[in-house]
Amino acid sequence: MNKSYMKTVIEFVDNILEHGCDKYGEERTPLLVDGLNVDTLEPVYWLHNGEKSIISNLANQQNFFRLLVGLSNLTGEPRYKQVAVDAITYHFNELLRSCGLLQWGGHRFVPLNISKAEKEAFKNEPSTHELKCNHPYYELMWEINPKATENFIKALWNSHILDWSNLDMNRHGDYDLPMGELWDNEYIGGEPFFEGKGLTFINIGSDLIYAAAFLNKVTGDEGALRWSKRLAYRYVEARDPNTKLGAYQYSQLSDGRDRVKQQFGPEFGEVALEGRFLPPEFAHLLYGNSGIIHMRIAEILGEPGQEFLNWTREGLIAYGKYAYDPQTNMCCVLFTDGSILTPDKHKRDGYHGKPPLKSQPAEPILLFSYALAHRLTGDDELWNTARAIARGNGLGDIGRAPGIGINMNMETDNSDPHSLFSLLEFYRISKKEEYLEAARKIGDNIIQKRFYNGLFVPSKAHINAKVDAIEPLALLTLEATTRNMNEKVPHYYGGRSYNHGIYDGYGRVYDYIPIWSKTK
Repeated sequence: MNKSYMKTVIEFVDNILEHGCDKYGEERTPLLVDGLNVDTLEPVYWLHNGEKSIISNLANQQNFFRLLVGLSNLTGEPRYKQVAVDAITYHFNELLRSCGLLQWGGHRFVPLNISKAEKEAFKNEPSTHELKCNHPYYELMWEINPKATENFIKALWNSHILDWSNLDMNRHGDYDLPMGELWDNEYIGGEPFFEGKGLTFINIGSDLIYAAAFLNKVTGDEGALRWSKRLAYRYVEARDPNTKLGAYQYSQLSDGRDRVKQQFGPEFGEVALEGRFLPPEFAHLLYGNSGIIHMRIAEILGEPGQEFLNWTREGLIAYGKYAYDPQTNMCCVLFTDGSILTPDKHKRDGYHGKPPLKSQPAEPILLFSYALAHRLTGDDELWNTARAIARGNGLGDIGRAPGIGINMNMETDNSDPHSLFSLLEFYRISKKEEYLEAARKIGDNIIQKRFYNGLFVPSKAHINAKVDAIEPLALLTLEATTRNMNEKVPHYYGGRSYNHGIYDGYGRVYDYIPIWSKTK
């Protein structure tokens, strides 16, 4: 059994620090590239109008920064954490917009290979701010510059909220808006699925909710927590009153362009709205990434954050009951009233694909969400769903209750870091060695299947490797757990990394397609 988890993590980090630092423009900065080619160790790039831009997106390096801090804590070497500190400090000092927003996110990265003059122009050019389940490492940002972090969080809300009276908001935010009344705005609320100007997706919602909750934690700002809860509750209000399923969004566009209504309205009537539609990819975001950050909020806030945990628990139980088949480990395509989109009712092409949309397996991120929820609540229904998902992902039987009737599959080929995180949750609950041994098996599989040329990739056939890979954070968490030093490594917060824009030959596309999914 390979137990060199720390050695592997250090090798990965040292490779990134050797080959991923900025050495491309007229001036050297402490910024890092988003990824490297696993064979050439050259940086990944964005291709637009024939020009290659070396990508450095601070929002896409938040898991890596957590890894660096954890590595410094476990090794006693401050140089690792200092890399993260220097990159964030540079953004605060050199790239901060006048409104307080950072230049990062889905539609904004720093091209490292442009000239100094071009970088000066870049600092002020109009653009769109976007976060979608990035879940930044605010603890470190606060440690570095509390005032800038507070200003950023307030600017984030100021930029993305379009109408404070009902919390109409959008994933896109404008830079350099003057600061409004913020927490002093009047809130009226109203029925969900109102017609608004924005798209109130849960992915940007989770980032807003987390940011304001964090601000309350570090400053005691009651207004920030009040609005964080109001926004979180908008999604709860939009759940189906009977099933408690949903919701991915709580509004619809005022021009009637709801994509689900257009595609499925004739068959499903009023339930056919995007906020009431739950294909598995929506559910993995809603109950996975967003559910995880809601539970982390509950952890950091304690009793004042209990509502976030209660809402998440209710949603996870509903999804396990109506959308998930424990016998097959499949998640069906359905609406929040429980109506399943069967092939005979999928009549036409549209934004959500060609007929028929099919059920998909419950991925390990859902397992982690249920595992975390069970640790925080002790709910038996959550455990039963986690047990089925674990079995469906080849992990064997985690038991009929924590530590009881365990029969883990020690021959599993599962190498997903979320599975490793999940097993560590089970171990944290019960202290049963079987879970830790199974976690080590996943760790061994990660090193065997996903570690290539000193970098982490989904498989050894993949061409490019992300700096923000989750695998090394999972391995470091395993190492810390083995040493009984779990609190020394920052927790995984369900954060994602992505760029989205026009790429030559692909049109408007997420970086996953032209960069991260490419294989040899």
